[in-house]
Amino acid sequence: MSKGGRHAYAALSVLAAGALVLTGCSKGGSDSSDNKKEDKENAQRQQASIKFGDAADSQGPAAAVPGAKTGGTISVPQRDSIAHLDPGQIYVSNESQLAQLYHRGLTGFKATSNDGKQHEVVGDLATDAGTTTDGGKTWKYTLKDGVKWEDGSPVTSKDVRQSVERLFAPFINTGPTYLQQWLANTPGADYRKLLPDGPYKGKHLPNSILETPDDKTIIFHFKTAHPDLPYALGMVGYAMVSQKGDTKEKYDKKPVTSGPYKIQSFKSGKSMVLVKNPNWDPKTDPLRHQYVDQFNITFNQQFEDSTKALLANGSSDQTSVSFQNSVDAGNLSKVLNDPKMKSRTVKGYQPFVGQMNINLSHPAMQDKKVREAIAYALPVSPFQRAYGGSDAMDIPGGIISPTVSGYDPNFDPWGKKEKPAGDPAKAKKLLKEAGKVGMKLTFGYINSQEGQAYSTAMAAGLKRAGFDVQRQEIPAESYYDQVSKIKNNYDIFNSNWGADWPSASTVIPPSFDGRQIADGASNYSQTNDPKVNSEIDRINKITDPVKAAAEWEKLDKYIVKNLISIVPTGYFKQVQIAGSKIGGLAYDDIIAGIDPRRVYVK
Repeated sequence: MSKGGRHAYAALSVLAAGALVLTGCSKGGSDSSDNKKEDKENAQRQQASIKFGDAADSQGPAAAVPGAKTGGTISVPQRDSIAHLDPGQIYVSNESQLAQLYHRGLTGFKATSNDGKQHEVVGDLATDAGTTTDGGKTWKYTLKDGVKWEDGSPVTSKDVRQSVERLFAPFINTGPTYLQQWLANTPGADYRKLLPDGPYKGKHLPNSILETPDDKTIIFHFKTAHPDLPYALGMVGYAMVSQKGDTKEKYDKKPVTSGPYKIQSFKSGKSMVLVKNPNWDPKTDPLRHQYVDQFNITFNQQFEDSTKALLANGSSDQTSVSFQNSVDAGNLSKVLNDPKMKSRTVKGYQPFVGQMNINLSHPAMQDKKVREAIAYALPVSPFQRAYGGSDAMDIPGGIISPTVSGYDPNFDPWGKKEKPAGDPAKAKKLLKEAGKVGMKLTFGYINSQEGQAYSTAMAAGLKRAGFDVQRQEIPAESYYDQVSKIKNNYDIFNSNWGADWPSASTVIPPSFDGRQIADGASNYSQTNDPKVNSEIDRINKITDPVKAAAEWEKLDKYIVKNLISIVPTGYFKQVQIAGSKIGGLAYDDIIAGIDPRRVYVK
């Protein structure tokens, strides 16, 4: 999933955790051994397996948050606005995080500790995480009694069928595609051939693929085993949509909700108000609380502005917390080194990897020496500095995060750990050999304080190597919608991708499978390499997770070092603060940020 306008773990797979050693990085913030030790522990923990809970684990209500009170209003300053409210279109971290409050799916991730570090997969709308008797080819779910939509109507298997079948419709183009591909038994975008118009012209998936024999029962049939289905169904992108309330494209602005909150108002780019959903029954929900009366969300609040307000802790900011915004770079060391801020601070390692995409659909980018020149010239230290230095980010080597099995701390093909400011001399030599000194390079960047900062410095580094860099601003709200268009004007642009569960099968296929190139898809570099495509198919068939991780690691190195369709720019961490009257504050590993479901007003 993408960060910042895309990704947090939507799920965690049963994988063996490999050995992990975090490497050193350039200075830029506090650099204590305690912080490094904690980073290592955070990353290793997120590689670990998460069990499936049973029916007892899936019962509500959710365990009470110690000291929690009901009532009050919480203000939520967010940098990026919401582009999508339709769950089928949600694949972005900030949207997924807020959606925890108003969308529900068949399964979900239940925190089993108050620090957000321990979880299990349980039934959310379903009675359990799912049952299979054939190793994962067939999965059965039963809906709980008493689950309702915000209008009071019951959630039935007809809604589940609608939610699944509409994922094949052409207008659903920015959400996850795992389930669709598994049902169609095909990689890439060909899954749409299974039900090209979704359910909207009267056609449906046959019972041999999806059964709904009664109002409570749902059975998925796959041709090959998919033991990760309960994890995938925990993604917000697979949350339920009301059959009766489905308005196709219009649903993206006014969905029918089933969580503890409903959307009272939404003004794109400006604000959003969430109020209590009276038809949500806590007895059916093992994941969420409804402590707060109202959430007042305002957009276009930059990291620096929200940090300064929360640090000042004025009367209006004492009941304020941002679910998205990190502490800004300028205040990061101050927050981490102030003992008084400890009770108002949460932090954790995120699964996100920043990567500068090289748009292979543009003829000029087909020249491998040009791509090599970009890789050597590109400075990554500005990217790290823009977010707060080593407290906020590690300098990367590959596209597999330290939180994912298959991560290699020693991989550094472009020498970024030794020369994080880039190697313009080597890059210029390559450009001269290619006869491309002075070539124009259009650099698309996100319109945020961080984007302004890193793009300016990165562009300067590329110019020193002989490129004529033209920066183009892209609004934060629609950034991923813009860069995911097949026909866009950008030669290079950054994106941040995080694993949906700690397997590179949720990193490399979504980002580099050439058969998934489409408007709204996450193959931003438009990589379409026969070796990558065939290796994705081969590795996806490996059932041993340790062997699969080793093969994904090899493919990671091929993409970064040999194909060069992206240049990694950073491994993300997260530090967030809240007002002094916010209770229930916890950093959740699955959400990769503050858990909005447990906060309350003191």
